[in-house]
Amino acid sequence: MAQSEIDAIRALLGSKPRPVGWSERRQRINEVGSTWPVASDVTCEAVDCDGVAGEWSIVPSSEPSRVLLYFHGGGYCSGSIVSHRRLVTEAGRTARTRTLAIDYRLAPEHPYPAAHEDALTAWRFLRRQGIAATSIAVGGDSAGGNLTLGLISRLRAAGEELPACAWLVLPWTDLTMTGMTLATKDAVDPLIHKAYLDELADAYAPPSVDRRDPLVSPLFADLKGFPPVLIQVGSAETLLADASRLAEAAGTANVDVTLQVWPHMIHAWPVWNARLEDGRRALAEAGQFIRVHIQ
Repeated sequence: MAQSEIDAIRALLGSKPRPVGWSERRQRINEVGSTWPVASDVTCEAVDCDGVAGEWSIVPSSEPSRVLLYFHGGGYCSGSIVSHRRLVTEAGRTARTRTLAIDYRLAPEHPYPAAHEDALTAWRFLRRQGIAATSIAVGGDSAGGNLTLGLISRLRAAGEELPACAWLVLPWTDLTMTGMTLATKDAVDPLIHKAYLDELADAYAPPSVDRRDPLVSPLFADLKGFPPVLIQVGSAETLLADASRLAEAAGTANVDVTLQVWPHMIHAWPVWNARLEDGRRALAEAGQFIRVHIQ
């Protein structure tokens, strides 16, 4: 069943080639990400997070005083609240929290550190709403996982309270692109290839930016003192090594870290949870993790 379902998602993704222009790429990711709408019991509400666009969501069984703050993927150059709405709202359901999804500024119009600044603004907006840090989980996929790690690093450096936990879905942690699976998984990953990542990295972190900077490539960060971390990645991903090496670095720093490698799953598979049982299972695992650590 898992294989036939993921094959259907592969067919969906392969039905049209990736466009060339940034505007067309953004339209395409919104299209494939929102193939299946949110559930009928989800309430969504746009919110201005001190100048950064966001969206609250909640289902009737969720606790509004607990929040999942979520940063979407898309290589810092595409992706949006629209493309990730089904993922975020169902994650909130399993975690039994409200969610706050963030539309941070995108490259190349807004290169590093614009997205990081927006992430910090969103966090401080949440805190000013009276939400305790221990009642906030922070999560993201791909570039959004990178943003999650960067936010926690910035909070730690500023001596501020940290979130209860971090949920990282297929995180892009190494913009120097040294992961072995960029080559070994190239033939099986339908979405992410090194040439494409190079293009995204060039748009996001131009030559003046050191890509070994821990805020750009959190694989090289000192993770000491980080909250508990759940990392989920598919076995068919070129970013598998980004996830596994991050888990090793976190463990070495004595962080409570869990790495889950999902057989046959491709980049961003939880996005299509409406028609993918392993997507729903991954969100259920994430929800349980969040419920254990959030207060």
